[in-house]
Amino acid sequence: MVVATTFSRAEIGIVAPSVTVEADVVGGLPQIQIVGLPETAVKESKDRVKSAIKNANFYIPDRKLTVNLAPADLPKSGGRYDLAIALAILAASEQIPCQRLSRMEFLGELALNGDVRSITGVLPATIKATKTNNLIVVPRANEHEAALADSDNVLVADSLLQVVGHLTKQLRLEIAKKGTLVRQKKFTSNLSDIRGQAFAKRALIVAAAGAHNIIFIGPPGTGKTMLASRLPSLLPPMTLEESLTVASIKSVSKYPFEYANWSARPFRTPHHTSSAVALVGGSNPPRPGEISLAHNGVLFLDELPEFTRHVLEVLREPLESGRIIISRALRQVEYPAQFQLVAAMNPCPCGYFGDDSDRCNCTNDKIQRYRGRISGPLLDRIDLHVDVPALPTGALSDPSYRQDTGEHERSVSAIAHARLKMLARSNTLNAHMASSCVEKVCRLTQADRNLLDKAMTKLGLSARGYYKILKVARTIADLEGSENIRTAHLTEALGFRRLDRYQTPAM
Repeated sequence: MVVATTFSRAEIGIVAPSVTVEADVVGGLPQIQIVGLPETAVKESKDRVKSAIKNANFYIPDRKLTVNLAPADLPKSGGRYDLAIALAILAASEQIPCQRLSRMEFLGELALNGDVRSITGVLPATIKATKTNNLIVVPRANEHEAALADSDNVLVADSLLQVVGHLTKQLRLEIAKKGTLVRQKKFTSNLSDIRGQAFAKRALIVAAAGAHNIIFIGPPGTGKTMLASRLPSLLPPMTLEESLTVASIKSVSKYPFEYANWSARPFRTPHHTSSAVALVGGSNPPRPGEISLAHNGVLFLDELPEFTRHVLEVLREPLESGRIIISRALRQVEYPAQFQLVAAMNPCPCGYFGDDSDRCNCTNDKIQRYRGRISGPLLDRIDLHVDVPALPTGALSDPSYRQDTGEHERSVSAIAHARLKMLARSNTLNAHMASSCVEKVCRLTQADRNLLDKAMTKLGLSARGYYKILKVARTIADLEGSENIRTAHLTEALGFRRLDRYQTPAM
């Protein structure tokens, strides 16, 4: 009997660290003991492995078996190690050769009859394994997901017996094949569907070009949700690297992996009753929340003041850093969270403050309390504050408000060109520029600097607000094809700070 070693990968965020599985047959009463900080599901794997080995016509040695999962200080959870444990036991009892195990990794939960069942977090593991030039065996049910690693080193198996056949050279496991993608269709809904609201649509285009956060303020039924839902159709397709990161996050989440549209930009719309854990992530083991599931996409928070204050405040750090760190007693997991925030709110509790219909009967105190549910620091992190007023009576039937069918295509083209300029200039989108970079690419004339200084004093802007206005002005200049920020670009950017200009209902 020998100490046999196989390899697998843990599910810790999207990192997928390597796990070494060691099996040793020693003297003592027949039993299987698993060590190495295993959680309940891993401890229970010994019973699944026993049945799977016997039903595959192999035997369990009538001696004590010790299985070690290393590193010992790394928490292990789930049934993903079943296949690796079974093969380590077979190798330790000299039922299969050990030589071919050295450059292979194994993932999969075992059924009692020896079938290999699907697991979560396959894509991050296959990407890591192929980077080390190892062969990795995954369940057949995860084939399409694993194939996104785009490597001939990813093999699929239906059962333990098939894997043993491959190791003993009696058969060859198939290479994972990609499934059928849903061809990205043109969005059926676009900017042309929205009547009027030229100012709000202009703000949406600016936000899409520079990846700026935006909030729409207006009465019910004025098109705030329609505007937000059109943002994904304005954004250019993700790069392969961005798509793989988004797919990896989905792979380790509680949601099923959807291969057919894995490369589509996320658009997440959590309900206002969502908890802080649902939004930023949590549980045990820590799973990604809505902000990570919206990575490289859009997070839309409708009825923003209806979210609890505590839930909204947890957004502040990810909005700045583009990542979230979830800490628990035994582990700390980091997930990317570079999302674009789109929010919508009414101007008052009843929704009709400032409407020409005079339907609003909210007092100033009620309005202040309603708006006060959104903290100043959070609003300070939102680049564009945009009014979406009610359309004049008869506007929907007025021919002058007819749809411009080419508006959407022109906007998409302008946004794509503006983004190319940003990436060529600073290798990042304007909203993500560091302060040092802003100083270099957002130069103003002396007259414009004086204008911005006056606006800082009048609006009570913070240093963060100052830089956000410069970034928005830079985006507007890029959309216009201008090398420098002009006064018109700066004043338009200042016009997108609605909540700074109207802090109280009386103003």
